[in-house]
Amino acid sequence: MEHALLHEIGAELHNALRQAEAIAPLTERYPQLTLEDAYAIQQQLIARRLDDGERVVGKKIGVTSQAVMNLLGVAQPDFGILTDAMTVNSGEAISTASLIQPKAEGELAFVLKHDLMGPGVTVADVLRATEGVMVCFEIVDSRIRDWKIKIQDTVADNASCGVFVLSDRLVPVQDVDLSLCGMVLEKNGEIVATGAGAASMGSPAVAVAWLANTLGHLGMPLKAGEVILSGSLGPMIPVRAGDNLRVSIGGVGSCSVRFA
Repeated sequence: MEHALLHEIGAELHNALRQAEAIAPLTERYPQLTLEDAYAIQQQLIARRLDDGERVVGKKIGVTSQAVMNLLGVAQPDFGILTDAMTVNSGEAISTASLIQPKAEGELAFVLKHDLMGPGVTVADVLRATEGVMVCFEIVDSRIRDWKIKIQDTVADNASCGVFVLSDRLVPVQDVDLSLCGMVLEKNGEIVATGAGAASMGSPAVAVAWLANTLGHLGMPLKAGEVILSGSLGPMIPVRAGDNLRVSIGGVGSCSVRFA
């Protein structure tokens, strides 16, 4: 696609984000949209957010489960960029007025103490570079109307990033069984989802290695101090104003958030 059109779509998504208004699916309007085009649009969108004064604090990995890959017709995950404006502390309230059609996912977040630069990054490299892991809510939100997305739609829309909520406890990665750790997600006091670390590509560390190697081919490192959201450990849970959520992951801790 022409650069001018990619620029225009990036501006449209940025406006949709700021106005909290959904737009028609990109793949319906631009059937020629490729995955490479979608990542170029994502870069346009992030550039506008940085121009707004936001700063990059990490990355997120999406589409890590086989079920979601099958749904979107792809054979690999995707990624998006996290900024400081997306950060929420555990226990705080999120205004639904700033979101369009939010859904919550329970995840493990990796906090890096060393840079990771692919290609060739292994799981062992990921573990050595990790300061610790935290329980995390990713509140995904699509600017594409009614979540009618293909992989190109979600990638262009910064992998459907909304906001993310971190726990206040950082646990050494060697103290956690990353594949077998169990997740329980509660909504208004009732269990609505369960899962385990293996739901994210067999292990969240595998997902982080995939990201480091994928970004390495693009000349982009994972940097020390960044937060890496490693993919959902269970299904997405729709949320609305008045909901209270809590997620617990065995050996790591818990995290809560409410919606106003």
